[in-house]
Amino acid sequence: MAEEDETQEPELSDKQKKEIAKWFLLNSPAGEIQYVAKDIRSVLNDDNVYNAAASEAFPLYNKSHLMCLKMPGKSEDVLVTSFGEIDENEYLDPRTAQVVTVDHVKQVCTDVRPASDEELPSPYIEDYRKEIGGRLLGSWLFFHASFLMSGVLCTLRVWEEAMCLSGGWRGSGILEAPGHMRKEGDFQVRSRFPEKRMPPERCALDAEIMKYVNEAYPKGICSVCCVRGKDVEEPGPDFELVVVISAARHSPQNFCNGSWRSVWNIEFKDEVQIVDVRGIVQVGAHYFEEGNVQLDAKHEFKDSTLFQSPDDSAISLTNIIRHHETEYLAALQDLRRKLPVTRTLFPWHNTLQFSLTRDITKELGIGK
Repeated sequence: MAEEDETQEPELSDKQKKEIAKWFLLNSPAGEIQYVAKDIRSVLNDDNVYNAAASEAFPLYNKSHLMCLKMPGKSEDVLVTSFGEIDENEYLDPRTAQVVTVDHVKQVCTDVRPASDEELPSPYIEDYRKEIGGRLLGSWLFFHASFLMSGVLCTLRVWEEAMCLSGGWRGSGILEAPGHMRKEGDFQVRSRFPEKRMPPERCALDAEIMKYVNEAYPKGICSVCCVRGKDVEEPGPDFELVVVISAARHSPQNFCNGSWRSVWNIEFKDEVQIVDVRGIVQVGAHYFEEGNVQLDAKHEFKDSTLFQSPDDSAISLTNIIRHHETEYLAALQDLRRKLPVTRTLFPWHNTLQFSLTRDITKELGIGK
């Protein structure tokens, strides 16, 4: 009896249990952390330990997996990233100039508010009216528009043939205001502009990246954040933008989940007129029907281009990102063996019937 007591391992402390639970949560496959959390809670049978682990793990998991959440009461999505983090539970969406409050454990947005001036990047270009007016015409393709400003109030009038709408209007993430188009075709918007506005490079790059993501990823979401030089008021100083792309496909009913995450740091060096590009792409996949197969791939990229106008830089940078991501995706796809769909499950209980050595020997021609 004494020997049995000596061989028994000491019980784990609450701190050790929390760290183990946190590790499992952080290493959950894409889209499966809620399932893992449910099992961990059942195994621990201690809500205090579980809540401590979940409160630390979920925020880290959501940010590292570039979690996409729906804004409450709105049609837009927001990416939960460290680049848009204002505090522990608040995140800025640069495109709409909104700040969302996130419940990390439930993975939902609970509130949304307009961003304050201090939370938004400031411009370094003075001709704001021209920048915004051009983007409105380019984005909405109106036949005729006039853009008037008076202090911090504006009026936008648009005439378009045979078009009626009422509801909300949004212009390239710069402002949000109620709108109304009468049947005779007079559309008016009145809104208060934030005193600090997005840099034109961010807006131009965001527009091009959105086009690319919509073409390349059926359910992709993107964001462009200013992470350095947000207080720059005029050309000259260096600044840095980050492009974040997140796409996920969750199909638990078919026993598979996957995610694509890419982060591109873009550093604008004014003195040498060079833009340095550094990217990291992470791909995760999990197949768990009658087994457990996981892919966790990561690759880094480096590139550069010349410092150009906002629109030209946006096109050039988007082409660089498109080139590297397309090549990497093609390389991953080439790894797959082209097999017919037989709907026959892999015999995990008897894998010895597949001789990898025999196949390699035959392929190399070194056997009998």
